[in-house]
Amino acid sequence: MNQRRAIQIGVIADTHGLFDPAIRRHFKGVDHILHAGDIGDQSVVEQLEQIAPVTAVSGNVDDEEQSGFPSETVIELAGCRIAIRHILYEGGKLTKGGGAFLDRERPDICVFGHTHQPKKEWLGDTLLFNPGSAGPKRFKLPRGLGLLHLSGTEVKSSLISLPDKAEAHMVV
Repeated sequence: MNQRRAIQIGVIADTHGLFDPAIRRHFKGVDHILHAGDIGDQSVVEQLEQIAPVTAVSGNVDDEEQSGFPSETVIELAGCRIAIRHILYEGGKLTKGGGAFLDRERPDICVFGHTHQPKKEWLGDTLLFNPGSAGPKRFKLPRGLGLLHLSGTEVKSSLISLPDKAEAHMVV
């Protein structure tokens, strides 16, 4: 990791077609947004793009061909190699495909979704980061977003809880 300037990245996943207006408040001032799949509707990405540039991958509910987003990607931001893939874990375990992806790409950070469970943990030198689901509440899992702050060679991650129901969209 060879970072030059501090940047803030908004991290979101599993929106399933819902854009909660609270996202604008929590992502205000971010330099970039990463969407880890199960977008559900192109309008979600369009609204995120009004906040900051977006890098997204398709998830298992997205039609990769129709969405135009790859199933996985790797980008570099502020000298940090960030991998994005929707399915990395299933049933509480790293999937075979997820493990192969990490071995192949060797990222500093891997952002993922699918489980709807917030997670931030280190696997060797790689931060595995799932912001949870920002879409409609499912099961007993919390709704949430994430932030990554990259500064120098330091990575700080935080999880943000969202209320069980999305904020009402106010028309002005």
